[in-house]
Parts: sequence; C-alpha cells; structure tokens
Amino acid sequence: MRFHLLAYGVVGLLLCPNLRMGAQDIDSIVTTADARKPATIADEIRDPAERSAFSDLMKRTEPQKLLPLSRSFLERYPQSAFLSTVADKAARASFDLGDYKGGMEYARFSLSLLPENPLLLVAVADVQALLMQNEPALSSARDALDYLDRFDRPATISKGDWPAIKRRQQASAWFAIGRALVNEALVEQQGSTRGSLLRQAASSLARAQALNPQDMEIVYLRGIDSFYSGDLSRAASEFAAVCRSGGELVPRAREQLLAIYKASKPAGAANFDAFVSGLENRTEIVLPLPPDQGSPPGKTLPGYAGSDTCGGCHVEIYSQWKQSGMSKMLRPYKPENVIGDFQKSNEFYAGDRLAFYDGKLEVTPEARRVLFARMVARGGRHYFDIKQSDGRWHSYPVDYTIGSKWQQAYATTLPNGQIHVFPIQYSTFEKKWVNYWSLIDAPGTERADPLNWEKLDVSTSYQANCAVCHTSQLRNTLGGPLGPDNIAFREPGIDCEMCHGPSAAHVDAIANEKPYQKGPLDPPVEFDRISNRDFVAICSQCHMQSNVHQGSPRGELNYSSTGTFFLKNLAMPLNEFSRGAFFKDGRFRQTTFMVEALERSQCYRKGQASCGSCHDPHGHDEASNRTSLKFRDNPDRMCTSCHTQFQEQSADAAHTHHATGSEASRCVSCHMPRIMDSVLFRARSHQIDDIPNAAMTIRFGQQESPNACLLCHTRQTPQWVQAELQSWRKAR
Repeated sequence: MRFHLLAYGVVGLLLCPNLRMGAQDIDSIVTTADARKPATIADEIRDPAERSAFSDLMKRTEPQKLLPLSRSFLERYPQSAFLSTVADKAARASFDLGDYKGGMEYARFSLSLLPENPLLLVAVADVQALLMQNEPALSSARDALDYLDRFDRPATISKGDWPAIKRRQQASAWFAIGRALVNEALVEQQGSTRGSLLRQAASSLARAQALNPQDMEIVYLRGIDSFYSGDLSRAASEFAAVCRSGGELVPRAREQLLAIYKASKPAGAANFDAFVSGLENRTEIVLPLPPDQGSPPGKTLPGYAGSDTCGGCHVEIYSQWKQSGMSKMLRPYKPENVIGDFQKSNEFYAGDRLAFYDGKLEVTPEARRVLFARMVARGGRHYFDIKQSDGRWHSYPVDYTIGSKWQQAYATTLPNGQIHVFPIQYSTFEKKWVNYWSLIDAPGTERADPLNWEKLDVSTSYQANCAVCHTSQLRNTLGGPLGPDNIAFREPGIDCEMCHGPSAAHVDAIANEKPYQKGPLDPPVEFDRISNRDFVAICSQCHMQSNVHQGSPRGELNYSSTGTFFLKNLAMPLNEFSRGAFFKDGRFRQTTFMVEALERSQCYRKGQASCGSCHDPHGHDEASNRTSLKFRDNPDRMCTSCHTQFQEQSADAAHTHHATGSEASRCVSCHMPRIMDSVLFRARSHQIDDIPNAAMTIRFGQQESPNACLLCHTRQTPQWVQAELQSWRKAR
C-alpha cells in the first residue's frame, strides 16, 4: 500500500510564504487570524549567516534539495531558535524520499521542541501506521485531531483555504487510526477482541471518508476491514469503487475482488469479469460525518445576579474574594489602592536599556535618555505628568488601578470614554517604575516605545487590550468585536460569575425555596463535579495567552448568554508568538502561557489534574499566600494525592536522591522549577511532568534550557547533571 500523505507539500508551502513567521506580542490579546500580523524572519534571526541559510531552505520545496539544506542548517546552527521548523522540513523531505526512519528522527526532535504541531503529527501518525507502530500511531493521530480542533488556522493560510486543508488533515489522521486498528486486528486470533478492533477501525475509516470522499486509499482500507469482518458484499462494493476510480490501487483492488469471488462463488456470475461487471452499479457506503463541527447554539442561560448578591449568602467566600487579586484586576481610582511610588522614586526616563535575565532586572542608562514622565500626587489625587513631542508637560489623572500584587498599572479616561493604560508600570519587586512591554515584546512594537503614548491609539487602549481578562461580562454594545469604543462591562475585576456562571436563577430558587434541577456545569458551576478539562477551560478564559478572543455574534466578548457561559475559543498556533515566549528547548518562558504549559503535561492529558488541584481561588490567606496554594505548608500533597507511591518518606528519598524534607526533595523543585518569567520575578513551570534534560542544556546552555538541578548546583555543569542522572537510572 502506498504511503498515505495528503497534501503535505501544499501545506508546507502555505505555512511559510515569503519567509514570514509569527511574532505575536506576548501578554497581548489575540483576536481573529485576520488581525494577526506575522513578522519576517529578519525580525527574529539576528545572525546574518543563519538568516540567509534559513531563507534558502525555506524557499525550497523539492525534497531532494530541501533535505540536504535542512541537514546542513541543523549541523551549522545547533542552537538556533528555529530548529523545530527546520527539523519539520527535514522530516517531511525524508518521508517524501521514502526514508521513514530518518524522517521519524527529525520529526521526534521537532515535536520535542513544539509538540502542538498537528500537521506534522498527522504525517508522523501515517508513517507510524505504515510501519506497524500501532500504539504510537494512535497516540500521534489522536493528538493531531485534538490540536486541529483546538487551534485556529495558521495566519499564513487563508480563511478560504483552511477548511478544506483542515478536513484533509483530519481525514488523514482518522485514516492512520483506522490503519493502526486494522493492523492490530489482523495479528489477533478470531474472537471478540479482533471483532472489536475491526469495528473501531470501520468507524474511524468512515469518518475519514466522510471528510475526504475522493481518497480511494481510504475506500480500499475500508474494503480490507469489511473483508476481515466477514462482510464480503460490502467489501466487494468498496473494492469495485476503487476499480472505477482508475487509480494506482486498481490492481490491488482487483486482487481483493478475485479473492472474494473465489470465496463466495456468487450466483448469476458466469466468470470473474461478469462478477466485477455486476458490481459496477453498486456504490460503497459513505456514512455522513457525525455532527461535531462546531457547537450548537444551546439553551438561553439565566441572567447575572452580581457579586454583591452572591455575598448575601456566601459571606466568608465573598469576603475572601474582595481581598483577592481577582477582584482587584481593575478598580476605579481610590488613593488607598495606589501602590506605586508617586513621591520619591517617581521619575521615568525613556531610552534606557532594560534586560531581564535569570530573574534579575538590569537597567542601563543610555546617553540619549530623556525624562518622559513624573508620577505625582497633587491635592490628594494621583497624576501622570508626561512630556510629549511638543516639548510641554501634559497631566493625566489616574482613573483606574490595574493589579495589586506583583505589579500595578494605571489608566486614565479620555473625554470620549476610552480608557488608556499608561506605558509604564510599578513593580512591587523592584520598587521602581518599569517599561514592562519593552522586556517581553518583539523588537519595534508600538506599545514598547513610551514616546508613542501621545497617539492614544489602539496600542494603549484598555478596552482593546486588557478588558477581556480584567473585567467581567464584557460586551460590545453594537454587537461587534473587541475595540476601543462601544465596550461595556458589568463589573470591574473578575467577579464570582466569571467563574461560576450567571446565577440569577439560582438566587431566585434559593430565595423562594423553589426546587430546581441542574447539571454540574450549569450555573453556578460545581467545580468538584466537572471534568478537569472543563475546569481548565473556565480558567483559561484569562490564563491562556493563545486564546483567540473572537466573541459571540451578540457582541459578548468574554462570556456567552447561551450554551455554556464561557466561550470555548480556538487557540492561536503557538509558533506564531515571538521567540520571547519560549526557551530554545521549546518550554514556555512566560507565565502568560500557564494553561498551555499545563496542557502539555500528562497529569492533565491522561490524569485529572486541573488548576484546582493545586490552587484555591477562595483561599483565606491572600496576603501571605499570594499564589493561593492549597497545601502551602506541605506542597508535596499536590502531587502525592495522586502519586501515592511516594507518600512514604523512604520512597520519597529513593526517588529524589535528596534528604527527605529538604527543598531539593520537594516534587516541584525538579518537576516544576522556577524558570518562567512573570512580572519581574521567576515563577514555577506548569509543564508539571517536566524532567531535567541534561542533553538540551548541553545543546542550548542554562539560559535557554534551564536545568532544575543547576538552579541549586550552580557550580556544576550540564555534563555533571547528565552523569548523575545516568547513575541514578543504573542504580534503579
């Protein structure tokens, strides 16, 4: 059977036309694919030789030329930030040339750096099924289908082209699943297991054919499945359809028809040719695609009661929420809420060079620095005095505070109702004013240059950039998308019903003692009874950087009045973010990708881990427990409640190779190291099952592949880590 790979060459071309790659700003709201603006490779690759080599191979499509260029790049630039892209190219070229083993090596390396690559996963699943690597094929294909459902189209593929490409990719993934299941069935003895596998294969292949009816290899494999299931009549119809197609599978289909003819001895057929002729008017069965393309509108949800109403009954929880960072995401100005220094260290100079390395902020004054702003208090009111291009100082009142724990930003209201966020923020860690955007944005972004403030355009608009995650029940009053105008919200900050859903019906039922029925996901949500995926989906409304905030047709931007109250948005392809989002080893560098990191871990994918496994949003100790940990004094419980084999101290010491009770013996020290950049401090990685990888650190260095062991053993080398880990494995 030929190698089944649908339109991969075309997809490869579409992904990188004109050498354009993604560079979406971090900590910015992502809207539709049409609004994304990929940057050129030149913006991301500083070394001219590397940029030239990358450009050369990206122009190639012929496997014979692409493969050597890819190999050369991987050898010459082993520390490039674009190894995943190049290894992807090498894998596809190898597959096209029939070198499946070599292609799989490149593919594994590419996916180790960027697992969320559905187009490569489909190709890998196809090869794995072809090579009878059935379990890996099933895993790769199912991951591909998951990602194809989760992620929005690549920005470089047009809106018109993407649906057809996506259907073909899904068809190929279902085909790989069907092929792997048929493979498994045919090594089983006749019996219930074999029959079950063949039925599962038939279902997968039916989905594949419904998605891509023109692919005769799907029809051919359906015939094989029907034949071994004992349904010779259906098998004959499917093989006959292949014969009518006139493709390269015709000889094999005729062989199968001959076997059926000999086995069934059909009445009325004088010979084999007559038997085949009798099948010409029969058509194979094409089942319709199950109705899972998009969510139905659903029922109309109840209205919103408001947080104060919730507090009438849930007094203690309401009191805790009022003190939480959730409620303080946005607050109308009150002098007592301001935490920035508006008295002494209250000047900010534009032009200074900022860098944040290894958890430390470095500010280098430049010769051409200019005084940009003074943060002052006059007459009991706080102001930003900003020197603009006309040479004059302009004073803007602080009308809102944003945040309350790690960093605080400030916003002012214009006469037209727009709210604009000042380009500098106050860090509670550094005790100074900082231009945070210049630390995390790709070079040349408008918001990173404070001198652009006076434009008061969309780059500083609170409504367009911040409101969807900092305010509750946000909507466009005219029914449109996110923007600086016509935006309204019910409550500032994150209220009770952003997480639990609209609860007016619940309040009415309780107040009037009326019984009512509801499911766990119906508002108010019962978090201890829903799946971990629904739990995380609710949190990801704000804690998922790649969330594409398209809103509903009714202008609801971070909630829905029908179906589920939270919008199940697509995610932006991760490779479209600027390289500042990632370490070179592929792990996430920024805490805005907490959910994406969690979704990579097997604790989430195969277990039931959710945000609520470790964090208590209703914690009573917000001041001393700023991350709302459930088990702050015994953090291992967050892990050992599931991994019960490590509850005993002896087992814990044997596993960690460190003294029980020491910081190094904590589960999170190795598996959730403090390597992610937050607002000027280091937070723990949420790719929970992360294991120290010495090989990656040897390749990229500690700065671009931080190794948990070397965070403590700072005088040691990655080679030492590698030797220690190998000795542990040998001891086991």
